[in-house]
Amino acid sequence: MEALFSMPDPARAEALSSLALAHVGDAVFELLVRTRLASEREATAERLHRETVRIVNAGAQAAFARLLLPELTEEEAAVYKRGRNAHVNSVPRHASLGDYHAATGFEALFGWLWLRGETARLKELFDHIWSSLNSDL
Repeated sequence: MEALFSMPDPARAEALSSLALAHVGDAVFELLVRTRLASEREATAERLHRETVRIVNAGAQAAFARLLLPELTEEEAAVYKRGRNAHVNSVPRHASLGDYHAATGFEALFGWLWLRGETARLKELFDHIWSSLNSDL
């Protein structure tokens, strides 16, 4: 059970495929969004779910990637680009190919930061995204 709560070796994050990083990053980003929504808003579960879906989707994540790109270090930008350029087998009907690739890069970056234990940087980037959303929510 202890292994479920321990972070993997940060060097292992470098060896994972972009799609594996995106798999983790998708969950990390959604958990951050759900946690922030639940802690900042008095809302029904249905409303929290609707707001989460509005934020955690390929189109929104592609927009967040564009917002963050100027803020990324060279190493972070390289991880994003590697994820964006990953070969995907399918694209959801509601997403354009470009948005889906950008979202995959965004998720890969979040997964990479999480697996490396760079939670302060992850929080900094997430807070930047959240502040851009704050006027919409």
